[in-house]
Amino acid sequence: MSFEENKMLIMPAVDIRNGKCVQLVQGKPGSEQVVIDNPEKVALSWQEQGAKTVHIIDLDGTIDGKTSLPTIKKIVNELSVPVQLGGGIRSLEYAKELLDLDIDRVIIGTMGIKHPEVIHELSEEYGSDRIMISLDSKDSKVVIKGWQEKIDKTPEELSNEFKEHGAGSILFTNVDVEGLLNGFYTEPVLNLVNSTDLPVVYSGGVTSTEDLAKLNKTGVKGVVIGSALYKNKINLKDALKYEEVVE
Repeated sequence: MSFEENKMLIMPAVDIRNGKCVQLVQGKPGSEQVVIDNPEKVALSWQEQGAKTVHIIDLDGTIDGKTSLPTIKKIVNELSVPVQLGGGIRSLEYAKELLDLDIDRVIIGTMGIKHPEVIHELSEEYGSDRIMISLDSKDSKVVIKGWQEKIDKTPEELSNEFKEHGAGSILFTNVDVEGLLNGFYTEPVLNLVNSTDLPVVYSGGVTSTEDLAKLNKTGVKGVVIGSALYKNKINLKDALKYEEVVE
């Protein structure tokens, strides 16, 4: 699954916690704003409404280190559109297990930043299109370990390092605005897009179709939308109208 030159994919998020679909505020346990049973049915509903990719985050893996593999398998079995998945991928073996399950793209965060040779090995075996590096930012610095630990590098500084290691794309989450439903900041997105020729998918604070209109002028190749969909701030069919990227 590769990104198209002139498309900005709209990616509904399905975040898994304790077997349910949830939405947290800035990733903090106990801040659930949405709790829905049967995440696989939620994912299927996004596909039925026209989503061409579904974005899955395993919060159990991120927060507790205990992966939600049975739920992930149910989602993959329900969907015919591509799935990209992140959260709790902390070993090379688990990443390979997910890729062998026909997860189209895995999102590697902490493990890739601490052990970039893993990115190289996975891209060599499975192809770079299937390997996405997660560069999550708080106060303009990259954060890891479920956004709990900050390192002294910016997303821009790391972006091209990971191209050399074989990553095929970047997921950029601005933690400063994530889950708050107050919109996003354009400057950090542009800074990253302009610093790399890897495709960038943006996540964090997307609240309205006006936000999507702004994002499709930045050059991002995808946008993850979570809380705004679940709280009816954005209708998916309206969002899909913004999949054409403005040159």
